[in-house]
Amino acid sequence: MTRLIELYEASVATAREAISSGDYARYADVVYPKLVVDVQSWRPIDRSEPFGYVDASGRYVAEIARPRVMERYLVEQLEALCTNYPCRILVGPSATRIPPEYIAGIGDVSEARRAGDLGDAVPRPTLDEVHDAIIDQHWEAFHGTEKPLFHFGPQRFDLACARIAHYTGISVDSLQKYILFTNYAMHTTEFVRFGLREIADPNSRYTELLLPDGTRLTAGDQVELEELDLGSKNQMPRFDLVTAAGDGLTMINIGVGPSNAKTITDCLAVLRPEAWIMIGHCAGLDGRMRIGDLILGNAYQREDSILDSRIDADIPIPAVPEVQRALEASVDEIYGGDHSLMRTGTVLSTGDRNWEWHTPKDLWEWLRGSTAVAVDMESCTLAANGYRFRVPYGTLLSVSDLPLHAVPKLPAQAQAFYTSSKEAHVMCAVRAMEKLARDPARLHTRKLRRTIGEVPFR
Repeated sequence: MTRLIELYEASVATAREAISSGDYARYADVVYPKLVVDVQSWRPIDRSEPFGYVDASGRYVAEIARPRVMERYLVEQLEALCTNYPCRILVGPSATRIPPEYIAGIGDVSEARRAGDLGDAVPRPTLDEVHDAIIDQHWEAFHGTEKPLFHFGPQRFDLACARIAHYTGISVDSLQKYILFTNYAMHTTEFVRFGLREIADPNSRYTELLLPDGTRLTAGDQVELEELDLGSKNQMPRFDLVTAAGDGLTMINIGVGPSNAKTITDCLAVLRPEAWIMIGHCAGLDGRMRIGDLILGNAYQREDSILDSRIDADIPIPAVPEVQRALEASVDEIYGGDHSLMRTGTVLSTGDRNWEWHTPKDLWEWLRGSTAVAVDMESCTLAANGYRFRVPYGTLLSVSDLPLHAVPKLPAQAQAFYTSSKEAHVMCAVRAMEKLARDPARLHTRKLRRTIGEVPFR
Protein backbone atom coordinates (compact mmCIF):
# COMPACT_ATOMS: atom_id res chain seq x y z
CA MET A 1 0.00 0.00 0.00
CA THR A 2 2.89 2.33 0.71
CA ARG A 3 4.21 1.83 -2.80
CA LEU A 4 0.77 2.50 -4.32
CA ILE A 5 0.48 5.80 -2.45
CA GLU A 6 4.06 6.77 -3.31
CA LEU A 7 3.51 6.25 -7.03
CA TYR A 8 0.29 8.24 -7.04
CA GLU A 9 1.72 11.13 -5.02
CA ALA A 10 4.86 11.19 -7.18
CA SER A 11 2.63 11.54 -10.25
CA VAL A 12 0.68 14.33 -8.60
CA ALA A 13 3.90 16.16 -7.64
CA THR A 14 5.20 15.82 -11.20
CA ALA A 15 1.92 17.21 -12.54
CA ARG A 16 2.11 20.28 -10.33
CA GLU A 17 5.75 20.92 -11.25
CA ALA A 18 5.07 20.48 -14.97
CA ILE A 19 2.19 22.94 -14.96
CA SER A 20 3.88 25.53 -12.74
CA SER A 21 7.19 25.43 -14.67
CA GLY A 22 5.71 25.22 -18.15
CA ASP A 23 7.68 22.05 -18.86
CA TYR A 24 4.57 20.31 -20.17
CA ALA A 25 6.47 17.41 -21.71
CA ARG A 26 7.04 16.10 -18.18
CA TYR A 27 3.30 15.64 -17.81
CA ALA A 28 3.55 12.52 -19.99
CA ASP A 29 4.78 10.71 -16.85
CA VAL A 30 1.68 11.60 -14.81
CA VAL A 31 -0.22 8.31 -14.65
CA TYR A 32 -2.40 6.42 -12.21
CA PRO A 33 -0.75 3.54 -10.33
CA LYS A 34 -1.75 0.00 -11.22
CA LEU A 35 -2.49 -2.69 -8.65
CA VAL A 36 -2.09 -6.28 -9.85
CA VAL A 37 -2.98 -9.40 -7.90
CA ASP A 38 -1.95 -12.71 -9.40
CA VAL A 39 -4.10 -15.40 -7.83
CA GLN A 40 -1.72 -18.27 -8.40
CA SER A 41 -4.06 -21.15 -7.76
CA TRP A 42 -7.73 -21.58 -6.95
CA ARG A 43 -9.07 -23.55 -4.00
CA PRO A 44 -12.38 -23.83 -2.18
CA ILE A 45 -12.74 -21.39 0.70
CA ASP A 46 -15.16 -20.86 3.56
CA ARG A 47 -18.53 -20.48 1.84
CA SER A 48 -19.60 -17.76 4.27
CA GLU A 49 -16.87 -15.37 3.08
CA PRO A 50 -18.62 -12.17 1.90
CA PHE A 51 -15.76 -10.94 -0.31
CA GLY A 52 -12.17 -11.76 -1.19
CA TYR A 53 -13.03 -14.76 -3.34
CA VAL A 54 -12.66 -15.52 -7.04
CA ASP A 55 -14.07 -18.09 -9.43
CA ALA A 56 -10.72 -18.90 -11.01
CA SER A 57 -7.01 -18.22 -10.69
CA GLY A 58 -5.52 -15.54 -12.90
CA ARG A 59 -4.48 -11.91 -13.00
CA TYR A 60 -6.79 -9.34 -11.37
CA VAL A 61 -6.08 -5.68 -12.03
CA ALA A 62 -7.21 -2.22 -10.93
CA GLU A 63 -5.95 1.26 -11.67
CA ILE A 64 -6.31 3.26 -8.47
CA ALA A 65 -7.09 6.94 -7.99
CA ARG A 66 -6.47 8.63 -4.61
CA PRO A 67 -5.17 5.50 -2.86
CA ARG A 68 -4.71 7.34 0.43
CA VAL A 69 -8.47 8.03 0.59
CA MET A 70 -9.13 4.30 0.07
CA GLU A 71 -6.23 2.95 2.12
CA ARG A 72 -8.19 1.18 4.86
CA TYR A 73 -10.55 -0.36 2.36
CA LEU A 74 -7.78 -1.57 0.06
CA VAL A 75 -5.78 -3.10 2.90
CA GLU A 76 -8.84 -4.98 4.16
CA GLN A 77 -9.66 -6.30 0.70
CA LEU A 78 -6.11 -7.39 -0.11
CA GLU A 79 -5.71 -9.11 3.24
CA ALA A 80 -8.90 -11.09 2.65
CA LEU A 81 -7.88 -12.11 -0.87
CA CYS A 82 -4.35 -13.11 0.14
CA THR A 83 -5.67 -15.09 3.11
CA ASN A 84 -7.98 -17.10 0.88
CA TYR A 85 -5.54 -17.83 -1.96
CA PRO A 86 -1.81 -17.85 -2.70
CA CYS A 87 -1.30 -14.44 -4.30
CA ARG A 88 1.46 -12.27 -5.68
CA ILE A 89 0.88 -8.50 -5.48
CA LEU A 90 2.51 -6.16 -7.98
CA VAL A 91 2.35 -2.36 -8.02
CA GLY A 92 3.55 -0.14 -10.84
CA PRO A 93 2.58 2.69 -13.17
CA SER A 94 -0.35 2.21 -15.52
CA ALA A 95 -0.71 3.62 -19.02
CA THR A 96 -3.68 5.81 -18.01
CA ARG A 97 -2.80 9.47 -17.54
CA ILE A 98 -4.29 11.66 -14.81
CA PRO A 99 -6.07 14.77 -16.12
CA PRO A 100 -4.97 17.87 -14.18
CA GLU A 101 -8.61 18.68 -13.40
CA TYR A 102 -8.55 15.76 -10.97
CA ILE A 103 -5.50 17.02 -9.05
CA ALA A 104 -6.13 19.47 -6.21
CA GLY A 105 -4.19 22.71 -6.14
CA ILE A 106 -2.75 22.43 -9.63
CA GLY A 107 -3.91 25.86 -10.69
CA ASP A 108 -4.81 27.21 -14.10
CA VAL A 109 -4.10 24.79 -16.96
CA SER A 110 -5.33 27.02 -19.79
CA GLU A 111 -1.77 27.91 -20.83
CA ALA A 112 -0.89 24.22 -21.06
CA ARG A 113 -3.88 23.70 -23.31
CA ARG A 114 -2.46 26.32 -25.70
CA ALA A 115 1.03 24.85 -25.79
CA GLY A 116 0.87 23.45 -29.31
CA ASP A 117 2.15 19.91 -29.66
CA LEU A 118 3.25 19.86 -26.02
CA GLY A 119 -0.36 20.41 -25.01
CA ASP A 120 -1.04 16.82 -26.03
CA ALA A 121 1.01 15.71 -23.05
CA VAL A 122 -1.60 17.25 -20.74
CA PRO A 123 -4.69 15.05 -21.04
CA ARG A 124 -8.23 16.29 -20.85
CA PRO A 125 -10.84 14.46 -18.82
CA THR A 126 -12.61 12.05 -21.12
CA LEU A 127 -15.95 10.40 -20.63
CA ASP A 128 -14.63 7.50 -22.71
CA GLU A 129 -12.97 6.34 -19.48
CA VAL A 130 -16.00 7.04 -17.25
CA HIS A 131 -18.40 4.12 -17.28
CA ASP A 132 -19.95 1.42 -15.10
CA ALA A 133 -19.08 -1.58 -17.25
CA ILE A 134 -17.66 -3.50 -14.30
CA ILE A 135 -20.34 -2.74 -11.73
CA ASP A 136 -23.04 -3.42 -14.34
CA GLN A 137 -21.41 -6.72 -15.35
CA HIS A 138 -20.74 -6.10 -19.02
CA TRP A 139 -19.36 -9.18 -20.76
CA GLU A 140 -16.27 -7.44 -22.13
CA ALA A 141 -15.21 -6.20 -18.69
CA PHE A 142 -14.89 -9.76 -17.39
CA HIS A 143 -13.56 -11.62 -20.41
CA GLY A 144 -10.24 -9.99 -21.24
CA THR A 145 -6.72 -11.23 -20.48
CA GLU A 146 -6.87 -9.34 -17.17
CA LYS A 147 -9.87 -9.54 -14.85
CA PRO A 148 -11.21 -6.61 -12.81
CA LEU A 149 -10.16 -6.36 -9.18
CA PHE A 150 -12.18 -3.27 -8.23
CA HIS A 151 -15.58 -1.98 -9.36
CA PHE A 152 -14.52 1.32 -10.96
CA GLY A 153 -11.88 2.77 -13.25
CA PRO A 154 -9.75 5.68 -11.98
CA GLN A 155 -11.39 8.46 -14.00
CA ARG A 156 -14.84 7.23 -12.96
CA PHE A 157 -13.57 7.40 -9.37
CA ASP A 158 -12.03 10.86 -9.75
CA LEU A 159 -15.05 12.36 -11.48
CA ALA A 160 -17.34 10.97 -8.77
CA CYS A 161 -15.16 12.51 -6.05
CA ALA A 162 -15.16 15.86 -7.84
CA ARG A 163 -18.93 15.81 -8.11
CA ILE A 164 -19.36 14.90 -4.44
CA ALA A 165 -17.31 17.97 -3.50
CA HIS A 166 -19.26 20.11 -6.00
CA TYR A 167 -22.70 19.03 -4.83
CA THR A 168 -22.04 18.80 -1.10
CA GLY A 169 -19.44 21.47 -0.41
CA ILE A 170 -16.94 19.14 1.29
CA SER A 171 -14.15 17.09 -0.25
CA VAL A 172 -14.37 13.31 0.01
CA ASP A 173 -11.53 13.06 2.53
CA SER A 174 -13.83 13.35 5.54
CA LEU A 175 -16.83 11.45 4.18
CA GLN A 176 -17.83 8.72 6.62
CA LYS A 177 -18.81 5.10 6.00
CA TYR A 178 -22.40 5.33 7.28
CA ILE A 179 -24.57 7.71 5.27
CA LEU A 180 -27.99 9.17 6.03
CA PHE A 181 -30.05 10.81 3.29
CA THR A 182 -32.80 13.32 3.82
CA ASN A 183 -34.50 16.07 1.84
CA TYR A 184 -35.20 18.39 4.76
CA ALA A 185 -32.95 21.06 6.29
CA MET A 186 -34.68 20.46 9.62
CA HIS A 187 -33.21 16.95 9.68
CA THR A 188 -29.69 18.21 9.05
CA THR A 189 -30.22 20.78 11.83
CA GLU A 190 -31.16 18.00 14.24
CA PHE A 191 -28.12 16.04 13.09
CA VAL A 192 -25.86 19.03 13.82
CA ARG A 193 -27.49 19.41 17.24
CA PHE A 194 -26.65 15.76 17.95
CA GLY A 195 -23.12 16.23 16.59
CA LEU A 196 -22.44 19.20 18.86
CA ARG A 197 -23.47 17.16 21.89
CA GLU A 198 -21.19 14.35 20.82
CA ILE A 199 -18.03 16.33 20.21
CA ALA A 200 -18.54 18.05 23.58
CA ASP A 201 -18.60 14.63 25.29
CA PRO A 202 -15.06 13.47 26.17
CA ASN A 203 -16.24 9.85 26.02
CA SER A 204 -17.69 10.11 22.53
CA ARG A 205 -16.08 8.28 19.63
CA TYR A 206 -16.69 11.30 17.39
CA THR A 207 -13.80 13.73 17.04
CA GLU A 208 -15.09 16.51 14.82
CA LEU A 209 -18.07 17.86 12.92
CA LEU A 210 -17.71 19.29 9.42
CA LEU A 211 -20.25 21.66 7.89
CA PRO A 212 -20.78 22.29 4.16
CA ASP A 213 -19.31 25.81 4.36
CA GLY A 214 -15.96 24.35 5.48
CA THR A 215 -16.44 24.95 9.19
CA ARG A 216 -14.66 22.26 11.24
CA LEU A 217 -15.78 21.90 14.85
CA THR A 218 -13.87 19.88 17.44
CA ALA A 219 -14.17 19.17 21.14
CA GLY A 220 -12.35 22.38 22.02
CA ASP A 221 -14.89 24.58 20.24
CA GLN A 222 -17.55 26.00 22.52
CA VAL A 223 -20.32 26.56 19.97
CA GLU A 224 -24.08 26.72 20.33
CA LEU A 225 -26.35 25.61 17.51
CA GLU A 226 -27.87 29.08 17.27
CA GLU A 227 -24.43 30.55 16.49
CA LEU A 228 -23.99 28.47 13.34
CA ASP A 229 -25.13 29.42 9.87
CA LEU A 230 -26.42 26.13 8.51
CA GLY A 231 -27.64 27.59 5.26
CA SER A 232 -25.72 26.41 2.23
CA LYS A 233 -25.15 27.48 -1.35
CA ASN A 234 -24.53 23.84 -2.23
CA GLN A 235 -27.18 21.79 -3.95
CA MET A 236 -26.82 18.87 -1.53
CA PRO A 237 -25.48 20.14 1.81
CA ARG A 238 -23.43 17.53 3.67
CA PHE A 239 -22.53 17.16 7.34
CA ASP A 240 -19.77 14.79 8.49
CA LEU A 241 -19.61 13.55 12.08
CA VAL A 242 -16.13 12.12 12.02
CA THR A 243 -14.36 9.30 13.86
CA ALA A 244 -10.66 8.49 13.78
CA ALA A 245 -11.42 5.27 11.89
CA GLY A 246 -13.71 6.91 9.33
CA ASP A 247 -16.69 4.88 10.52
CA GLY A 248 -18.72 7.85 11.67
CA LEU A 249 -21.90 9.35 10.23
CA THR A 250 -22.52 11.55 7.23
CA MET A 251 -25.86 13.19 6.52
CA ILE A 252 -26.69 14.66 3.10
CA ASN A 253 -29.72 16.70 2.17
CA ILE A 254 -30.18 15.37 -1.36
CA GLY A 255 -33.18 17.49 -2.27
CA VAL A 256 -36.29 16.09 -3.92
CA GLY A 257 -36.68 13.46 -6.59
CA PRO A 258 -35.26 10.21 -7.93
CA SER A 259 -32.80 11.95 -10.24
CA ASN A 260 -31.04 13.58 -7.28
CA ALA A 261 -31.00 10.25 -5.45
CA LYS A 262 -29.33 8.55 -8.40
CA THR A 263 -26.84 11.38 -8.95
CA ILE A 264 -25.43 11.33 -5.44
CA THR A 265 -25.38 7.55 -4.99
CA ASP A 266 -23.70 7.07 -8.39
CA CYS A 267 -20.89 9.15 -6.93
CA LEU A 268 -20.80 7.94 -3.32
CA ALA A 269 -20.57 4.30 -4.39
CA VAL A 270 -16.93 4.64 -5.49
CA LEU A 271 -15.93 5.19 -1.84
CA ARG A 272 -17.53 1.88 -0.79
CA PRO A 273 -19.65 3.06 2.15
CA GLU A 274 -20.83 0.44 4.61
CA ALA A 275 -24.51 1.42 4.37
CA TRP A 276 -26.91 4.19 3.48
CA ILE A 277 -30.39 4.90 4.84
CA MET A 278 -33.13 7.25 3.64
CA ILE A 279 -35.09 9.18 6.25
CA GLY A 280 -37.84 11.18 4.65
CA HIS A 281 -41.57 11.73 4.56
CA CYS A 282 -44.19 9.84 2.64
CA ALA A 283 -47.85 9.68 1.84
CA GLY A 284 -49.58 6.92 3.78
CA LEU A 285 -51.97 4.76 1.79
CA ASP A 286 -53.75 2.93 4.59
CA GLY A 287 -56.68 4.69 6.25
CA ARG A 288 -55.69 3.19 9.62
CA MET A 289 -52.46 5.20 9.60
CA ARG A 290 -51.91 8.41 11.52
CA ILE A 291 -49.72 11.39 10.74
CA GLY A 292 -46.28 10.68 12.20
CA ASP A 293 -46.41 6.91 11.86
CA LEU A 294 -43.14 5.34 10.72
CA ILE A 295 -42.78 3.14 7.66
CA LEU A 296 -39.89 0.70 7.50
CA GLY A 297 -39.58 -0.24 3.85
CA ASN A 298 -39.26 -3.98 3.29
CA ALA A 299 -40.05 -3.98 -0.45
CA TYR A 300 -39.72 -1.44 -3.24
CA GLN A 301 -42.20 -0.82 -6.04
CA ARG A 302 -40.13 1.05 -8.61
CA GLU A 303 -42.27 3.47 -10.56
CA ASP A 304 -39.65 6.21 -10.81
CA SER A 305 -38.10 4.54 -13.92
CA ILE A 306 -34.74 6.23 -13.26
CA LEU A 307 -32.71 2.99 -13.13
CA ASP A 308 -34.72 0.80 -15.49
CA SER A 309 -31.91 0.79 -18.06
CA ARG A 310 -29.41 -0.41 -15.43
CA ILE A 311 -31.55 -2.86 -13.45
CA ASP A 312 -34.45 -4.55 -15.18
CA ALA A 313 -37.75 -3.70 -13.53
CA ASP A 314 -38.48 -7.40 -13.00
CA ILE A 315 -35.38 -7.87 -10.80
CA PRO A 316 -36.52 -7.77 -7.16
CA ILE A 317 -34.83 -5.30 -4.81
CA PRO A 318 -34.77 -7.14 -1.46
CA ALA A 319 -34.66 -5.62 1.99
CA VAL A 320 -31.32 -6.03 3.80
CA PRO A 321 -32.14 -7.87 7.05
CA GLU A 322 -29.20 -6.48 9.01
CA VAL A 323 -30.29 -2.91 8.30
CA GLN A 324 -33.93 -3.75 8.99
CA ARG A 325 -33.13 -5.20 12.40
CA ALA A 326 -31.00 -2.21 13.36
CA LEU A 327 -33.78 0.20 12.40
CA GLU A 328 -36.42 -1.82 14.27
CA ALA A 329 -34.25 -1.86 17.39
CA SER A 330 -33.60 1.87 17.23
CA VAL A 331 -37.32 2.68 16.85
CA ASP A 332 -38.03 0.50 19.89
CA GLU A 333 -35.34 2.37 21.80
CA ILE A 334 -36.45 5.88 20.83
CA TYR A 335 -40.22 5.28 21.10
CA GLY A 336 -40.14 3.09 24.20
CA GLY A 337 -41.35 -0.07 22.52
CA ASP A 338 -44.60 1.40 21.14
CA HIS A 339 -44.97 -0.89 18.13
CA SER A 340 -48.19 0.77 16.99
CA LEU A 341 -46.18 3.69 15.63
CA MET A 342 -44.30 1.66 13.02
CA ARG A 343 -45.16 -0.82 10.33
CA THR A 344 -43.15 -2.54 7.66
CA GLY A 345 -44.37 -2.55 4.10
CA THR A 346 -43.81 -1.81 0.45
CA VAL A 347 -42.68 1.69 -0.50
CA LEU A 348 -43.73 2.93 -3.93
CA SER A 349 -41.52 5.63 -5.45
CA THR A 350 -42.67 7.83 -8.29
CA GLY A 351 -41.07 10.61 -10.29
CA ASP A 352 -44.35 12.57 -10.16
CA ARG A 353 -44.65 14.69 -7.01
CA ASN A 354 -48.30 15.35 -7.80
CA TRP A 355 -49.19 11.71 -8.33
CA GLU A 356 -52.37 12.11 -6.33
CA TRP A 357 -53.74 14.69 -8.77
CA HIS A 358 -55.57 12.08 -10.81
CA THR A 359 -59.13 10.90 -10.89
CA PRO A 360 -60.17 8.32 -8.30
CA LYS A 361 -60.56 5.79 -11.10
CA ASP A 362 -57.02 6.42 -12.38
CA LEU A 363 -55.62 6.04 -8.86
CA TRP A 364 -57.61 2.84 -8.41
CA GLU A 365 -56.14 1.38 -11.59
CA TRP A 366 -52.65 2.55 -10.68
CA LEU A 367 -52.67 0.96 -7.24
CA ARG A 368 -54.72 -2.13 -8.11
CA GLY A 369 -52.80 -5.22 -7.04
CA SER A 370 -50.18 -3.22 -5.15
CA THR A 371 -49.33 -3.84 -1.50
CA ALA A 372 -47.70 -0.42 -1.14
CA VAL A 373 -48.33 1.32 2.17
CA ALA A 374 -46.43 4.51 1.34
CA VAL A 375 -45.51 6.70 -1.63
CA ASP A 376 -42.38 8.83 -1.87
CA MET A 377 -39.93 9.89 -4.59
CA GLU A 378 -36.45 8.73 -3.53
CA SER A 379 -36.50 5.47 -1.56
CA CYS A 380 -36.69 3.06 -4.48
CA THR A 381 -33.85 4.77 -6.32
CA LEU A 382 -31.66 4.72 -3.22
CA ALA A 383 -32.46 1.06 -2.63
CA ALA A 384 -32.02 0.09 -6.28
CA ASN A 385 -28.68 1.84 -6.54
CA GLY A 386 -27.63 0.28 -3.23
CA TYR A 387 -28.50 -3.09 -4.72
CA ARG A 388 -26.68 -2.25 -7.94
CA PHE A 389 -23.53 -1.00 -6.18
CA ARG A 390 -23.57 -3.68 -3.44
CA VAL A 391 -24.06 -1.08 -0.67
CA PRO A 392 -26.51 -2.15 2.09
CA TYR A 393 -29.52 0.17 2.21
CA GLY A 394 -32.67 0.89 4.17
CA THR A 395 -35.62 3.26 4.38
CA LEU A 396 -37.36 4.74 7.42
CA LEU A 397 -40.12 7.14 6.41
CA SER A 398 -42.57 9.19 8.43
CA VAL A 399 -46.16 9.60 7.25
CA SER A 400 -46.83 13.28 6.56
CA ASP A 401 -50.15 13.04 4.74
CA LEU A 402 -52.93 10.62 3.78
CA PRO A 403 -54.06 11.92 0.39
CA LEU A 404 -56.41 9.01 -0.38
CA HIS A 405 -58.17 9.58 2.93
CA ALA A 406 -58.89 13.31 2.84
CA VAL A 407 -55.68 14.38 4.62
CA PRO A 408 -53.54 16.07 1.93
CA LYS A 409 -50.27 17.77 2.80
CA LEU A 410 -51.04 21.44 3.53
CA PRO A 411 -48.61 24.02 4.93
CA ALA A 412 -50.03 24.53 8.43
CA GLN A 413 -50.51 20.85 9.24
CA ALA A 414 -47.15 19.97 7.69
CA GLN A 415 -45.24 22.46 9.83
CA ALA A 416 -46.89 21.20 13.01
CA PHE A 417 -46.01 17.63 12.06
CA TYR A 418 -42.41 18.53 11.22
CA THR A 419 -41.89 20.24 14.57
CA SER A 420 -43.16 17.28 16.57
CA SER A 421 -41.43 14.48 14.65
CA LYS A 422 -38.06 15.62 13.39
CA GLU A 423 -35.77 14.86 16.34
CA ALA A 424 -37.09 11.36 17.03
CA HIS A 425 -37.05 10.47 13.33
CA VAL A 426 -33.40 11.52 12.91
CA MET A 427 -32.31 9.80 16.10
CA CYS A 428 -33.89 6.51 15.04
CA ALA A 429 -31.66 6.48 11.97
CA VAL A 430 -28.60 7.70 13.88
CA ARG A 431 -28.94 4.97 16.52
CA ALA A 432 -29.45 2.33 13.84
CA MET A 433 -26.25 3.36 12.08
CA GLU A 434 -24.35 3.35 15.37
CA LYS A 435 -25.51 -0.20 16.02
CA LEU A 436 -24.26 -1.24 12.58
CA ALA A 437 -20.95 0.57 13.08
CA ARG A 438 -20.28 -1.41 16.25
CA ASP A 439 -20.30 -4.64 14.26
CA PRO A 440 -19.72 -3.88 10.57
CA ALA A 441 -19.06 -7.54 9.79
CA ARG A 442 -22.83 -8.05 10.00
CA LEU A 443 -23.19 -5.94 6.87
CA HIS A 444 -20.50 -7.86 5.01
CA THR A 445 -22.87 -10.51 3.77
CA ARG A 446 -23.23 -12.31 0.46
CA LYS A 447 -26.79 -11.07 -0.02
CA LEU A 448 -25.89 -8.36 -2.52
CA ARG A 449 -23.26 -10.36 -4.43
CA ARG A 450 -24.11 -11.47 -7.95
CA THR A 451 -24.36 -14.91 -9.50
CA ILE A 452 -21.97 -13.78 -12.25
CA GLY A 453 -19.76 -10.78 -12.89
CA GLU A 454 -18.37 -10.14 -9.41
CA VAL A 455 -14.98 -8.64 -8.55
CA PRO A 456 -12.91 -9.92 -5.59
CA PHE A 457 -13.29 -6.69 -3.62
CA ARG A 458 -16.35 -5.79 -1.55
